Amino acid sequence: MNREPLIQVGIMHEATIRFEFLHTYQCEGTPAGSMEAAGVRELKGEHTVTLTDEGYICWKGVEWKRLRFVPLEEGAQFELKEVTIGINFHWQRRENQRFKGILELKPEDGKLWAVNVLPAEEYLTSVISSEMSAHASMSLLRAHAVISRSWLLANLPPFRKEEMAEPTTCVTPEGHCLKWYERDAHTLFDVCADDHCQRYQGVTRASTPAVAQAVAETRGEVLMDEEGAICDARFSKCCGGAFEEFSYCWADHRYPYLRRGRDLLPPERDACPPLPDLTQEVEAERWIRSAPPAFCQTRDAGILSQVLNNYDQETTDFYRWRVEYTRQELSDLVRRRSGTDYGEIIDLIPRARGTSGRLWQLEVVGTRHRAVIGKELEIRRILSPSHLYSSAFVVDKEEPDAEGRPGRFVLTGAGWGHGVGLCQIGAAVMGARGYDYRTILHHYFPGAQIEKIYGNPL
Repeated sequence: MNREPLIQVGIMHEATIRFEFLHTYQCEGTPAGSMEAAGVRELKGEHTVTLTDEGYICWKGVEWKRLRFVPLEEGAQFELKEVTIGINFHWQRRENQRFKGILELKPEDGKLWAVNVLPAEEYLTSVISSEMSAHASMSLLRAHAVISRSWLLANLPPFRKEEMAEPTTCVTPEGHCLKWYERDAHTLFDVCADDHCQRYQGVTRASTPAVAQAVAETRGEVLMDEEGAICDARFSKCCGGAFEEFSYCWADHRYPYLRRGRDLLPPERDACPPLPDLTQEVEAERWIRSAPPAFCQTRDAGILSQVLNNYDQETTDFYRWRVEYTRQELSDLVRRRSGTDYGEIIDLIPRARGTSGRLWQLEVVGTRHRAVIGKELEIRRILSPSHLYSSAFVVDKEEPDAEGRPGRFVLTGAGWGHGVGLCQIGAAVMGARGYDYRTILHHYFPGAQIEKIYGNPL
């Protein structure tokens, strides 16, 4: 590739979508019953679209097969009303959001998708400001620009590997069905705008000249593996002190740049005992119940504000955290979130852990049903009204009744997110300590090389 690609971003999926053109746009659409496109020029103001029973888009009293709105002014913006962000997470909410570029409307499953089409580098400027604070250190901003660009392009043709387009479930030799979540769910666009892919909130989330500078200075730079493929560069909020490997969260692939490691560099790392084998239950429990030193072990409000946006700062404990449920609360939660009536939950048994101590197989034992669930995000989803901070946790069973069944379950955990690839809070600490973006990237993606695959715009 020698040119910057255009990216299609799915913003919202609703039966009715309201939007406003803040500058001049034109419509490039195809009316129902016609083979030829029709245009409507010089559009401004508020508009509403709905989906008809026949699957057409109703706009301005006319049914359309497709609708595409193109800006006629440089820097033109449109606003989508009541966009849901943080879907299924504890910070879920609605807000109006503004975007640059093209707006497309596409039907799917009885609703309409609003899709924003724009250049990749402009998309990245918003992603970095949406995923974390636009006031982060320049080292962190540059590092995040490279990994966000790498993840994006690695999952798009012509770079996407064939093995990535595979089912998101597997059955273990013991007969347990495990599930994970990938971007393959999207068919009408390249990426979505929420945490499922990368947070993208257009120009809504305030950017800064530093963000634009970081994206411009790393323009076209990506991480490449030893075979010359773009790295599938994952990231999460806080690894909890140890890196997770890809296969314990998603498909059973081994990437040499996403491997076991400790979130420290010499000389601090040399002063610590070797990273224990956290796939072993005894070692994982000892690790999670302690607070070993790591880059991401910080409560420095200034550093955290570099990574955490306003709604992320509602979470204060993430390096080590604690969640409690009564037996009834947990039983009701598991039944609601899994869709299966386990009866009363009487035990949670760890069955398999990854290299960061994150569970990827957990046996849920109830009075009516028992099953092994996984992988990590499925465990986090079922054991929380939104999502647990991570699946790196140990379980204490307290307040037994006369039959020995626990009356309370206490989950003590480590980290926030899947723990694979770059640890955002750890990288923020590294930036604050003076590490440059290349050192940060080589720490979290060992063996990967930084290469430029396209240059400046023509």
